[in-house]
Amino acid sequence: MTMVSTLRAFSIPALAAVATFVASAAEATCLRLAGAPPLLQRAAFSLANVPAEQVRLTFVGHASFEIETAEGIRAVTDYNGYIRPARNPHIVTMNNSHSTHFTDVIEPEILLALRGWKNDGVLRHNVVVKDLRVRNVPTNLYPIGGGLAHGNSIFVFESANLCIAHISHVHHRLSDDQLLDLGLIDVALVAVDGTVTMTYRELFEALDKIKPRLIVPMHMISMNAVNHFVALAQTLYPVKHHDSDTIMLDARTLPLRPEVLFLKGR
Repeated sequence: MTMVSTLRAFSIPALAAVATFVASAAEATCLRLAGAPPLLQRAAFSLANVPAEQVRLTFVGHASFEIETAEGIRAVTDYNGYIRPARNPHIVTMNNSHSTHFTDVIEPEILLALRGWKNDGVLRHNVVVKDLRVRNVPTNLYPIGGGLAHGNSIFVFESANLCIAHISHVHHRLSDDQLLDLGLIDVALVAVDGTVTMTYRELFEALDKIKPRLIVPMHMISMNAVNHFVALAQTLYPVKHHDSDTIMLDARTLPLRPEVLFLKGR
């Protein structure tokens, strides 16, 4: 197993005044069968206005979400440089090299830039920054035999006893090994276009096996695609719409049974 992380110089002036690593971050509730010791990154950050035992989730747009922890760590998924959060994050993930899902331009304030693909071999990330762990589950950009192997990753974010999986540009059914590697997922951020990524049949099959308590749509290519997804989803789950692009996640108050929640788009 190979662990590769892009570690950038961090611009906070007082790097000497590093924060103490919070051990609870390494005690996440996801069952990671492929486990490797995480890379612990100590740095100084300002505290966020996020209550303890909660995570703030904000839909930034397309396939990008901002995940913010109680200790002030901010991560953005599928960071592409032009769909941007209000503040530069500390960690960015990029699931594959599609132009709307990655960028080569990384601002100096970004501490870690984690790519989900590699030209040869399998790329693995498993890092902990204060109260946030980020790891990946390698997948294929296209079905095996039809394209680039290991050209994509699902990223998993673990904090406050929550496990959040960003299931972005997966183009195939998830294998049993990949499902085991994902572990116990509380919140699934899923692409709902139904054509560019997984088909709806493949997506609902994966969700049935993952069994997240909350399903948050993204990658909404058209209203026709969204309407098609909703028509199918509501035969399986309650489908709700939130009046904001932001929601506070708390493991203690998530739905007991899976439900779909659309965050307000930008």
